[in-house]
Amino acid sequence: MVTIKTAKEINIIRAGGHKLAVILQTLVQAVKLGVDTGYLEQLTNELIIKAGGRPSFKGYDMGGGLFFPTSLCASINNEVVHGAALPARVLRSGDIIDLDIGMEWQGLYTDTCLTVGVGKISHEAKQLIRVTKEALELGIRQVKPGNTLNDIGTAIENYADKFDYGVVRDLVGHGVGYQAHEEPNVFNYAIPKNSRENITLKEGMVLAIEPMINLGTWEVITAKNGYTVLTVDNSLSAHFEHTVVVTKTGYEILTK
Repeated sequence: MVTIKTAKEINIIRAGGHKLAVILQTLVQAVKLGVDTGYLEQLTNELIIKAGGRPSFKGYDMGGGLFFPTSLCASINNEVVHGAALPARVLRSGDIIDLDIGMEWQGLYTDTCLTVGVGKISHEAKQLIRVTKEALELGIRQVKPGNTLNDIGTAIENYADKFDYGVVRDLVGHGVGYQAHEEPNVFNYAIPKNSRENITLKEGMVLAIEPMINLGTWEVITAKNGYTVLTVDNSLSAHFEHTVVVTKTGYEILTK
């Protein structure tokens, strides 16, 4: 069931989202040559605890008896999502890394991420990061009462198509607030207008919009660990995400 959050709940989500955005920017500053993702995980936990929150990814049930091992998703290069921030994963020049964090604060959840480069990265990597960020912004601009999830997905897909990039279809955004992941699915690509999943947006809905875009094909596979998602052709992947609330006249980004 798609839920509508109250004004009081949105105020809490907004405050938690601001705290999460500050944490994410601190992590970005920590991304440097030679840094171990285990250090980024340690920093994530310290910052979330200091903010009075609880990490929502560590121990998350991935199905099949698997539980995600870290608070930070640190997905590098061809890892689309769910790269664990474990020790011994050292960042090298030319890498791109997706920093994805979720937090429960005062009983309500927010979710955000971005992709950054390490050292000197290729022109292709820079463009992929830029386009994915811009695709998120275009999707968010479609958020207003009366528009649909298809409006969001179509805006994202149409923009990525201009660069012949692959928009991942096996993974989507989601509702957020009462839980880390709620209904509805928030698609990053066009869906049939008459689909049951093409819901109409209403004031008070809180959505995590998160395009995942590959330099090559949209197709993905799951790594041997059972949870990290990889590009099937080993191409680079970028990922950006904001938690957004539908307002009376449009939208508000809650993770800024």
